[in-house]
Amino acid sequence: MTNDKPKLTPRQQQIFELIQRAIAKTGAPPTRAEIAAELGFRSANAAEEHLQALARKGVIELVGGTSRGIRLKAGTLRTVNETRKRGDAEHSGLPFNLPLPGLEQLVLPLIGRVAAGHPILAQEHIEQSYSVEPSLFAKRPDYLLRVRGMSMKDAGILDGDLLAVARAREARNGQIVVARLGDEVTVKRFQRTPEGITLLPENPDFEPILVSPDHPEFELEGLAVGLIRNQLLI
Repeated sequence: MTNDKPKLTPRQQQIFELIQRAIAKTGAPPTRAEIAAELGFRSANAAEEHLQALARKGVIELVGGTSRGIRLKAGTLRTVNETRKRGDAEHSGLPFNLPLPGLEQLVLPLIGRVAAGHPILAQEHIEQSYSVEPSLFAKRPDYLLRVRGMSMKDAGILDGDLLAVARAREARNGQIVVARLGDEVTVKRFQRTPEGITLLPENPDFEPILVSPDHPEFELEGLAVGLIRNQLLI
């Protein structure tokens, strides 16, 4: 146990826990506007001020150029782990960042390009494997997927990132999923309506993908449970 945990005000702790819960529930951090609405602030600027304070204390990292550019820092993981061990699992949303040294490691295959008609975890799709700390993730992942393109930029998911994915065949509205459409594997936000499934980008330059209920080539491959900047895995 460390003795140099950052000391947060009650409001900062509230925002920190809100970020954790959002990541655990949807796979992405909240926007400033969502934080403001949840906590009753008059504007997103008030949320921004608290986020800046959390960043100065080293609890989070703020990433520019995206509305969801909030990342929990590796230094907060030990505190999160201790909280979870006390039985507070519901409020221990798990951060997307680097592993702490000396803790149990999880070996995950990295999936590159996926061939049509082959399982996503087929040996020919595996580029290499990485060892990561399991508590980085909202749910234990089965593999890492290399993100291609910027369609999820506003969710903080960028080209070249490694998305941690837990295999799943069902998803709730609002969750970030990995879906297969024929020979293409895509990362999008899931939305089910009576008309079918819509795969929503988090970038206004991209169009939603509409999937009819009887689409023969659609398959849900898994749920996003974490994110690692590729350049940090060296």
